[in-house]
Amino acid sequence: MSIERELQKRTSVCELCGSEDNLDVYTVPPATQESEKDSIYICATCSGQITEPETVDANHWRCLNDSMWSTVPAVQVMAWRMLNRLKAEGWPQDLLDMLYLDEETKEWAEATGEGIDPDDVVKHLDSNGAVLQAGDTVVLIKDLNVKGGGFTAKRGTAVRNISLVHDNPEQIEGKVNGQGIVILTQYVKKN
Repeated sequence: MSIERELQKRTSVCELCGSEDNLDVYTVPPATQESEKDSIYICATCSGQITEPETVDANHWRCLNDSMWSTVPAVQVMAWRMLNRLKAEGWPQDLLDMLYLDEETKEWAEATGEGIDPDDVVKHLDSNGAVLQAGDTVVLIKDLNVKGGGFTAKRGTAVRNISLVHDNPEQIEGKVNGQGIVILTQYVKKN
């Protein structure tokens, strides 16, 4: 049976705004293949405003006041994403404060990076202010005593394939002399 027929069993109207016209299947990213679980049945107006954010009409999305309470996770995800896109309007923030998503659904909603304030993203910066990323190579700018390792990591030592400590922007992890150590970002520069 086709995905569209499965979704028509679930609803006969747009799952976001309730319109009955021009309905079609929309697969919620990051899903790439249509499935009933990963898709919603929405109208052309909702679909167009989702895929082309510059055409968004905030008043159209007041319908989310009702659809955000859907029991379908894919509908909840799209409601959360649209409310986040519109939260500068004021009223969507009130709805976001009321919307509850279980942990798995919240991860799905955040998977595209929507709703995450760029100021909240943890950035690891080296001694010169360059952004460090997992897998980078850095060079030590100071001799560092390795606690518990019994050696000193010398200035100029290259540390390849670093990993980031996600809850602390001032720390990275890497291997020096074959031993994994935690290094403060203030003592490294990106290579």
